[in-house]
Amino acid sequence: MGFNCGIVGLPNVGKSTLFNALTQSAAADAQNYPFCTIEPNTGRVVVPDVTLLKLADVAKSQKIIPTQLEIVDIAGLVRGASAGEGLGNKFLGNILGVDAIIHVVRCFENDDIVHVNGRIDPLSDIDTIETELMLADIESIDKQIKNLEKKAHGQDKNAIKLLADANKLRDGLARGVPARSGDVDARPFNLLTAKPVIYVCNVDEASAATGNKFSNAVREKYGTVAPVLVISSKIEMEIAQIVDPAERKMFLDDLGLRESGLDQVIRTGYSTLGLQTFYTVGPKEAHAWTITRGMTAPQAAGKIHTDFERGFIRAEIISPSDFITLGGELAVREAGKMRLVGKEYVMQDGDICHFLFNN
Repeated sequence: MGFNCGIVGLPNVGKSTLFNALTQSAAADAQNYPFCTIEPNTGRVVVPDVTLLKLADVAKSQKIIPTQLEIVDIAGLVRGASAGEGLGNKFLGNILGVDAIIHVVRCFENDDIVHVNGRIDPLSDIDTIETELMLADIESIDKQIKNLEKKAHGQDKNAIKLLADANKLRDGLARGVPARSGDVDARPFNLLTAKPVIYVCNVDEASAATGNKFSNAVREKYGTVAPVLVISSKIEMEIAQIVDPAERKMFLDDLGLRESGLDQVIRTGYSTLGLQTFYTVGPKEAHAWTITRGMTAPQAAGKIHTDFERGFIRAEIISPSDFITLGGELAVREAGKMRLVGKEYVMQDGDICHFLFNN
């Protein structure tokens, strides 16, 4: 698994349409009324990886296993969701399980599609969602503070530190500062606003390449603190129907687009979450694995199996360019291009690995 993300936003902003397009499915019921998504829809898409295909071709791998992106379509939130309005609390809980939030914002005008607030105002829409997430976080952190206070009275040193951090986070949330924007490590508290966010401006087809006044407003206000993508859900639905890569590229070129919305989301997600890929390659299979940047070789080995990390001895590392250019592992060995690394080795993006370990 690469990473998973939850699509959030107000009702009727194009969340389910985008979900359908990104997962190339019709799993979500994209209807023109609020709360049509009664249960969170989950879809998985293969992360495009040209390097993996080249490695598999050189190794004559029987099986190719790419990494995947999991997308959860979460029902539309409304003002008062943190207090149970609409389908609020249930779906706020679903957000806790994702690595990142894709916040879809309506940046198109269409009289046939009602807006829950009766007007197109993406900045107000973002503020509504952020407020509800922060209110839910305040409720959560208040409960945690009470528990930590009891432990801190018993002179639990860890609880004392966590209590101080929790109070700082609480103060920030009360002032409208999301947990991700503060200077406190929010990871121990599992807060909604601590999760990285990617804003997706859902625009009309004519604005897909250039954006419009609505998406420009979002980029101007939030572009310095979070990624802002401009995507047309309708165009993505059309792209999803094109199987041939050459035809798809031609379609994108005609629209003045360099990449699809899915490619934008994957690239931005990897960058935002600090992720990278390593490979294991052989005649049986070529496998892509996703890890966090900065992981050591034993930690990467643990992604394959915990025994690999526990009994790690060393790793054999090959660069993908050497593997492809020289024609496989044997040729790389003979050319002296394979490296032996130990427990302190920090993995590099694209490393091809063979882990040696004790049982």
